Amino acid sequence: MNRRTERLGELFRQEISKILADGIKDPRIGFATISRVEVSEDLSYAKVWVSVLGSDKEKNDTLIALGRSAGYIRSILYKSIKIRKIPEFNFVLDESLEHSARIQEILGELREAGEFGDEEKSPEGSVEE
Repeated sequence: MNRRTERLGELFRQEISKILADGIKDPRIGFATISRVEVSEDLSYAKVWVSVLGSDKEKNDTLIALGRSAGYIRSILYKSIKIRKIPEFNFVLDESLEHSARIQEILGELREAGEFGDEEKSPEGSVEE
C-alpha cells in the first residue's frame, strides 16, 4: 500500500465506524468494531476488517448484514467524503482481538501455575541463582 491508500483506509475506517455508531437499521448487526481497512491501489476494492463480540452465529449474521448494507454505506461515504471513487467493500471477520485475549489468558494461567516466570535473567540470558 502506498501512503494515499493508507490514509484513505484510515479515513474509511473512521467513517464506517461512525456510520455503525449512528446505527444501521439492521438488527443482525451486533457489537461490531472496524479494526482496519485495506484499500486496493486503484481504489476499486477495500477489505474491511471487522471485530464482532458474540457467538459464531452472531458474528456470521453481522458479516452478512454488513455485506448487504455495503451499498448504503458506500452512498453515505460518497456524500461525506469528497473523492471520485468509493471502493466496493468486502467485510472480513477480524479475530486478532480474540486471539490475543486467548494468549493473555494462557500466559496468566502459566504464571499462576509458576511455569512462566518473572525470574530475573543475567545479561548472558541464564537465570541467576
